[in-house]
Amino acid sequence: MNNVCIRAVTLAVILLAAACQPVANEPASSTIEFLSMPGTENVGLPFSTAVRVDNMLYLSGIIGTEPDVARPVNGGIKAEARRAMEIMQEELEAFGSSMDRVVKCTVFLVDENDRAAFNEIYMSYFDSLPARSGVTVKGLALGARMELECIALAN
Repeated sequence: MNNVCIRAVTLAVILLAAACQPVANEPASSTIEFLSMPGTENVGLPFSTAVRVDNMLYLSGIIGTEPDVARPVNGGIKAEARRAMEIMQEELEAFGSSMDRVVKCTVFLVDENDRAAFNEIYMSYFDSLPARSGVTVKGLALGARMELECIALAN
């Protein structure tokens, strides 16, 4: 083998070895935590209250339920929306975040005509409005009129 071929093979091996090395700025693998609100760890629901992946917090759907009772609060869409927002705020704070760190919400409404009333309550909880999607659905758990989920930065 002549010197040119040896150099070419040597250069190819060096380049291949360099390509297989980890990049210094490559992020470490993500940490995933499955979270439950205190007292709800063993209630038998098929989901976590929230999941934290690195500094992102994903809250499961929230229905405006009576405290310690599995039914929506009385009073219609505004009462349900207010209670759901209160629960969302409590969960965010329990898991190291806050309303001002919410980046995205999704709202599910049973009746499209409830959108304006929901928006009135929803907007009162934010100084800056996060991104949001809204979907009208046929039905929700427990006969609720609305359900809310969000994504937030964890502190």
